[in-house]
Amino acid sequence: MAQYIITYLGGDQPSTPEEGKQHFAKYKEWLSSLGDSAISPANPLKNTSTVNSDGTVTTGSKTSMSGFTIIETDSTEAALEIAKACPFLDIGGSLEVSELIQMSGQK
Repeated sequence: MAQYIITYLGGDQPSTPEEGKQHFAKYKEWLSSLGDSAISPANPLKNTSTVNSDGTVTTGSKTSMSGFTIIETDSTEAALEIAKACPFLDIGGSLEVSELIQMSGQK
């Protein structure tokens, strides 16, 4: 089976703490539904810095990536179906699904 990374991009912040709790409950339910296919289920990012080509460092991201999930499944189509069910889409976010490639010489 192949591994895929689902990258979270954008998304609106909840307008109330209650809205945040409701969304997080849906997200946890979705993650739970993935079962053993979720290799690394929830990886939020914070305090991002960017190292630029000239060596300077700037605070913040050049993308709107806020986290990722790694899954294992039989095909790209199956990975896309999993991503389509993610509640992150309900808050205006988008998802990128990419197959992870094992480099030769790595475990």
